[in-house]
Amino acid sequence: MKTAAYVAIAAVAAATGFGIYQLTARAPQAETAHHPAPVEAPPVEPAGPPTELPEFSLPDLAGDSRSIRSWTDKSMIVNFWATWCAPCRREIPLLRQLQAEHGEEGFQVVGVAVDFRDDVIKYAEEIGIDYPVLIGEEDGMEAVTLFGQGSMGFPFTVFTDNQQRIVLMHLGEIHEEQAQVVLDAVRRVNRGELTPASARAVAAKQLALLDAAST
Repeated sequence: MKTAAYVAIAAVAAATGFGIYQLTARAPQAETAHHPAPVEAPPVEPAGPPTELPEFSLPDLAGDSRSIRSWTDKSMIVNFWATWCAPCRREIPLLRQLQAEHGEEGFQVVGVAVDFRDDVIKYAEEIGIDYPVLIGEEDGMEAVTLFGQGSMGFPFTVFTDNQQRIVLMHLGEIHEEQAQVVLDAVRRVNRGELTPASARAVAAKQLALLDAAST
């Protein structure tokens, strides 16, 4: 049965949505002799994006709990998705292609489905997903928040180097030309030519050129 909690998950994970932080601070009340104002805690700043792949564990398709960091010495392509998300479904063939073409050089695709387990298993079998998939409803949404971006839309893909340092995070459907730009940036980090931060800057410029060329 569709739970109320999942309805909330779907509401914040629309296919093209963006999470927005809004911080408000209340002005301190003036103290009086008889009624001193309570001391308020300072506003909590949102956590920024992590520099390394954060730790979380979710059940895989077989029902076994698996840590996202258990693929050691791999350059990770972690794709957050859901069966009801049309852009997510469209990019799965590309993810399969990336795993087939680049798995031997050390890239590893892992899907993280923020969805109902039965729906994910059925869909994965129907379309033949052949890379690992982790599944979670509320737990899956909690994993998304570990990336310091608040609530966000799907699909959402994280690329790391082979030390699990985050090179780039991409919100929205990713296409082959974009994926190849990011994979090349990851390769350069793995070879020691660039730091993750400098690779991110290089990739961002190239991705911007691709976007401009497509408009």
